[in-house]
Amino acid sequence: MARFFVKSSSNEKVAESPPPDQEVVANFSDEDHDDQDDLHRGMKPRQLNMMAIAGAIGTGLIIGTGTALKFGPGSLLIGYVLMGFVVYVVMVALGEMGAFLPHKKSFSGYATRFVDPAMGFATGWNYFFKYVIVLPNNLTATGTILSFWLPNLNVSVWIVVFGVAIILLNLIHVSFFGEAEFWMSLIKALVILMLILLCFIIALGGGPNGVRTGFYFWRNPGAFAEFSVTLSGTTTVIPGDTGRFLGVWACIVQATFAYLGTELVGVAFGETPNPRKTVPRAVNQTLLRIVFFYVVGVLVLGMAVPYNSEQLKAATKNRTSGLASPFVVAAQVAGVNHLADAVNGLLLIFTISAANSDIYLASRTVWALGKDGQAPQLMQRTNKRGVPIPAVALSSIFIALGFMNATKSASTVFGYFVSLVTVFGALNWVAVLVSYLAMIRGMKAQGIERAVMPYRNPLLPWGAYIALGLTALVIIFSGYAAFIPHFQVDKFMTSYIGIPVYIINVLWWKWFKKTKRVKPEEMDLVTGRRA
Repeated sequence: MARFFVKSSSNEKVAESPPPDQEVVANFSDEDHDDQDDLHRGMKPRQLNMMAIAGAIGTGLIIGTGTALKFGPGSLLIGYVLMGFVVYVVMVALGEMGAFLPHKKSFSGYATRFVDPAMGFATGWNYFFKYVIVLPNNLTATGTILSFWLPNLNVSVWIVVFGVAIILLNLIHVSFFGEAEFWMSLIKALVILMLILLCFIIALGGGPNGVRTGFYFWRNPGAFAEFSVTLSGTTTVIPGDTGRFLGVWACIVQATFAYLGTELVGVAFGETPNPRKTVPRAVNQTLLRIVFFYVVGVLVLGMAVPYNSEQLKAATKNRTSGLASPFVVAAQVAGVNHLADAVNGLLLIFTISAANSDIYLASRTVWALGKDGQAPQLMQRTNKRGVPIPAVALSSIFIALGFMNATKSASTVFGYFVSLVTVFGALNWVAVLVSYLAMIRGMKAQGIERAVMPYRNPLLPWGAYIALGLTALVIIFSGYAAFIPHFQVDKFMTSYIGIPVYIINVLWWKWFKKTKRVKPEEMDLVTGRRA
């Protein structure tokens, strides 16, 4: 039996491909030993599987679909199917890498290892800032939901209460975080199931009004609506086929936002035992979620609510509460009353779970950056339970941004930060796909067949090229609304500023550390691998 070791640095990785008939025993000193300053593989497979099924389902599906539905049920369905394909390809690409070469350094680690340390640096910090920005927003949403019943209490009170709770949850062993996410994800799955069944029953005539709508709303008022935007009380409509195309594109952008976070299980791979078995299983669970919860969900929603409904228009003007959900509008149209209170209460699970995951994802990302020397070395420290205390503390500080919502002027500025989330998330998908394609090139250069990989998906590698192209188009054209009816500087900046920030981070790290692109023939395809 041959033994292979890899000598590597931030700029150069030299690897020797093993003969196909020999077992690979890589150097596992960094990956498998639960020593000081290392994460522990303490997350149970059932916890990871449930997170894959419902962990990333948030208000983007429950509430955000209302904004997209006004462009027609056909536009909504196309948007979710198309981006569902993209996010599934991202997940299976991540699954192939995670099962073949498991490590604990998340997406930035793969970008550093397969592409360029500069890309790993930019990807890691981009992912970190994405979640520390959305963290206070989710806590603010939690406070807004509670103000539905307690309007006299300032939202800042709830930011403190739930902020302290999720910090404490992230400071104990990862198994406790996994257990909390398991039950919250289970509740979210049941809520979505209930709302989908409700819309389906309503469409079949099971509502109090007894009206069987079926696909009637696809014909009247129609499947595709013309794009419209309201600015300063004036509504501008783009007529004809151009308007309908822009309506479809608006749904694609909204679907991108709704799917963001699906890749969170990729971060959890580093704390899951036996990743060669648990990773493929978790990735396959993602397909179930995309098809049933998202695609079927928006399909039945379009059957139960017409896009020109006045109640739907009123709902899209609400802030985060049960009244803003198009599923509640579907119930109201059918004559089902008092559902808003129930949905409002259940939405708390969605926002608390999201905030809890935000700290987890941000802390593990900055821990991985510390491990690769791309963040202060303090960030890589963990306690005896494998919890990266300094990384959790740094991530938690950003909860204070939520207090900006206490004043109107500051909340406007904070809203600009939140608008960056979509482009940040899409750039991370690009990083995953580019890292995967680079790994495939390295395997070809070193004579390693995909047949040796413990998990392979039939959509790859060709699907990665298509998904990469579609994601790039979304990033480039996501800010088209900034030009309608006239150029708006604030919308343009929040739609695109993430791109130059990412590029500047890549170029700065290349200049500062003099990094070089990883050559396919020198790529490390041994560390962490076992035949």
